Formats: sequence, C-alpha cells, structure tokens
Amino acid sequence: MKFMIVSGSNRKDATSTQLCRYIERLLRESGHEAALFDLWEKPLPFYTKDSQPEDANVSELKQGLLEADGIVLATPEYHGSLSGVLKNALDFAGFDHFDGKIVLSVSSAGGAVGVSSLQHLQTIVRNVHGINCPEWISIGGAQRTFSPDGVPEDEKTRERVQRTLNYFTKMVRTFRMK
Repeated sequence: MKFMIVSGSNRKDATSTQLCRYIERLLRESGHEAALFDLWEKPLPFYTKDSQPEDANVSELKQGLLEADGIVLATPEYHGSLSGVLKNALDFAGFDHFDGKIVLSVSSAGGAVGVSSLQHLQTIVRNVHGINCPEWISIGGAQRTFSPDGVPEDEKTRERVQRTLNYFTKMVRTFRMK
C-alpha cells in the first residue's frame, strides 16, 4: 500500500518530524510505500482562493495525497491546537484528496500529551470527508527523545507506535478492498 506522511512543523529538528521519519521507516520495513512531506523542507505559500501561480511544493503535496491509500498527519501542539503550517497545507487540499481515505493523526507536545491538537486535526479530517483512524499517536515530555538513528528511546512509545501502525494499516487495507 501507499502512504503519505505530512510533517506539520516548521522547525528543522521537530520531534513531530522525527516521529514521522520513524513512522515512515516502520511502514517501509513492513513492505509499504511511504513518502514523507516535511513542511520545514518544503514550505508552502499562504493559501488563498485568489488566483496564484502554481507552486511546485503545493503540486507535490496534492499529488501525494491523491495517490495515497492512507494518510498520516503529524503536528506539534501549539497553544492547544495544530500548527499553522499544517492548517495552511490542509487548506490547499480538498474532498478529492481525503474522501474515503483513512487518516492517522499524530502529535508531539511539550507537555504530557497533545490531545487537543489531535481533536482539532480530526475535526478537519471529518470536514474533508476523510475517515479518522480511531487510534492516534501522541507523544509528550520524556517520550519525545530519539536515539541518533531516529528511534524513540522510550520502549512504551515504540510499542504504542507499532501497535497503532498495525491497526492503521489493517484499517487502510480493509477499506481499500471495498
């Protein structure tokens, strides 16, 4: 199966992006195609409905979302919500990018957990007709440390990520067959 992972941070070494890279690695090790779209590496212009020249990064994002069987959206938690750069990226997409696709929401918070950002993210997914995976991944505090090779140092975090990805990929596979 083919997965699109969108890292919604505009920080170079954001823990949400490190988590995305780990998710990408696990998906590939499981035999899936996985593409990471990092909004720090590929910034987008501000969304407007007014006419604007086509941006290569916007085109790549939209094409990746269209081609994906399943989508992972990751955000840092800022003031109890998702990042502005991720919201901006999602504004470029529409129903045709999400309709009937399973979406896994992922967050990284400076505090204990980033549940508020996940709830906001899932509301957006519902409004573009995506199907929210009932499981999500949220890391915070000490769970946000990664080894030099990009693996979460906390064993329970690794187990949670793997368990959630197993559920997510099973759900994507089931919905693809229908």
